[in-house]
Amino acid sequence: MSFVKKSLGQNFLIDKNIIKKIINLVDINNRNVIEIGPGRGALTEEILAKKPRSLILVEKDLNLSKKLKFKYCNNKIINVLNNDILKLNLEKTIKNNSIIFGNLPYNISSQIMVKVLKLDNLKNKLSNIIFMFQKELGQKIIGEYQSPNYGRLSILTNYKLNFVQKFFVSRNCFTPKPKVTSMIIHFIPKFSSKHRISNLHTLEKVTNIIFSKKRKMINKSLKSLLDDFQINNIKGLKLNSRPSDLKPEIYFKIAELIDKSN
Repeated sequence: MSFVKKSLGQNFLIDKNIIKKIINLVDINNRNVIEIGPGRGALTEEILAKKPRSLILVEKDLNLSKKLKFKYCNNKIINVLNNDILKLNLEKTIKNNSIIFGNLPYNISSQIMVKVLKLDNLKNKLSNIIFMFQKELGQKIIGEYQSPNYGRLSILTNYKLNFVQKFFVSRNCFTPKPKVTSMIIHFIPKFSSKHRISNLHTLEKVTNIIFSKKRKMINKSLKSLLDDFQINNIKGLKLNSRPSDLKPEIYFKIAELIDKSN
């Protein structure tokens, strides 16, 4: 049994019922699949039982990736990558119309999520995204407008993805036990949007600037991003609003205007 590396945020999922529940969220048969952080391969085994067309495993831990390579050395559909997901070129790695699973390390899960959101042509690259987060972060990612969890992450996610479903996972389902409850979230990419933001970096910048003064009116922040003419062309925008008062569509419109003016 391999040692757990706290630096990599390793918590191995061991509950068979939860593993089956995750895998059964989507039809894997004859599909291209990528798994982030397979660890000891508990989820991997269930994925293989559903007969995917191909399976890419991305594991940062050298020892675990060696074990996975040895275990599946005779399986031609599996490609084990000993790589840091945050440094990996996902554009080149992911095959079109793939399903992606990930029991994400808590310490970098928001960064992984944003990296996936920034994929070029996301809707063609991924058909389904099934990620496990710390419960509190998961709630921020799917936080609805006017809910306490609404903010930067939910706005970014809302632009690219539709939230399908979620369920909670007890800390007792892991070894070692984490200190928190986890949350599985299933997303599918959006195929169209009224707003054309060519680069998600722009939307990220907009939300960062406006939410950096979370309790203040947006007036000053907005004027650092747009001129008066642009601001006056945004329907439903009130300059005495606070960041959480603005619907996602207004953030999309601000980013779209910045994109057009560049």
